[in-house]
Amino acid sequence: MRTTSVGIFKVATKGPGDVSGLMSMIGSGEIDPTSILAILGKTEGNGGVNDFTREYAVAALCTALAPKLGLSPEAVEQRIAFVMSGGTEGVLSPHITVFTRSEAERPAGLSGKRLSIGMAHTRDFLPEELGRSAQITETAKAVKAAMDDAGITDPADVHFVQIKCPLLTSDRVEAANARGSKTVTTSAYSSMAYSRGASALGVGVALGEIAPDVRDEDVLRRYDLFSRVASTSSGIELMHNVVIVLGSSKASASEFEIGHAVMSDAIDAPAVMSALESVGLGTTPQPGRELVNIFAKAEASPDGNVRGFRHTMLEDTDISSTRHARAAVGGLIAGLAGTGAVYVSGGAEHQGPAGGGPVAVIARLS
Repeated sequence: MRTTSVGIFKVATKGPGDVSGLMSMIGSGEIDPTSILAILGKTEGNGGVNDFTREYAVAALCTALAPKLGLSPEAVEQRIAFVMSGGTEGVLSPHITVFTRSEAERPAGLSGKRLSIGMAHTRDFLPEELGRSAQITETAKAVKAAMDDAGITDPADVHFVQIKCPLLTSDRVEAANARGSKTVTTSAYSSMAYSRGASALGVGVALGEIAPDVRDEDVLRRYDLFSRVASTSSGIELMHNVVIVLGSSKASASEFEIGHAVMSDAIDAPAVMSALESVGLGTTPQPGRELVNIFAKAEASPDGNVRGFRHTMLEDTDISSTRHARAAVGGLIAGLAGTGAVYVSGGAEHQGPAGGGPVAVIARLS
């Protein structure tokens, strides 16, 4: 069995096009650009259909990394998994998290499982396949491929599956119509939820959390079907799913551990504490442990209530519910973690129970 070492670097950004922090770390030798496997980021856009900060951030990173890798920017985007989540409402702070991976010898005396990462891509989807069984099935295949890439065999060792998925635009809807096909919705904004939901169900199928006989009509309707580790984000910049699996493996020699919990709603502080405690960072942190980052999903409860009290996130015509949810959950997690530089993504359809969502924590061991 090959042994790999995973590196993680959290870099603050001054704007969606800011690559100076990453380039500085590459210049100093702290990061080997050839070892970069994935970059997850929070950008300060609105997180909606017309949030071009995500595409801008990816373009800036690809352009900056291209000469370092001897590739074209387009080739860089195929080599590295980029997942940009728009929306840094409230105290959330824009940043990127860079994941590297390289071959390594397992140090003598290293016991247990350590953080491992794997990546895979689906094929490109037709517009009419988004939010439907084709996206679910292909995502499930990609999750299994990413697990294999990470050296993870037991689904119980998967703690977070981050997916970037497509959305519909008017041009894409028209292209489907021209072929005599109908898309799941004609609304670009609604398509984000359908794509996120189908992708999350694909994670659940791959990990055995959900039976494989999921139907088209289950998406955004059967909220009793969900994955406890899926995190999906929609974007205009692609037509396939990018899948990143984070979990634990004996094949990893990294200095990091990962754990997770599931928030039952947007104010589930005990779940966040449980996730922190899973890596030794609870109320009384264990010595030699340092927080690297927290990754979480957030959504406005679709029934319009949080613990018996009405919320208005779904009825605000000025601010989308995903922005409300990111601000609320981001504030909760930031307060418990002591930092606003955390990855909180809005829109948690089939990602945890309705109104809740998964929360994963990575710690560095010294």
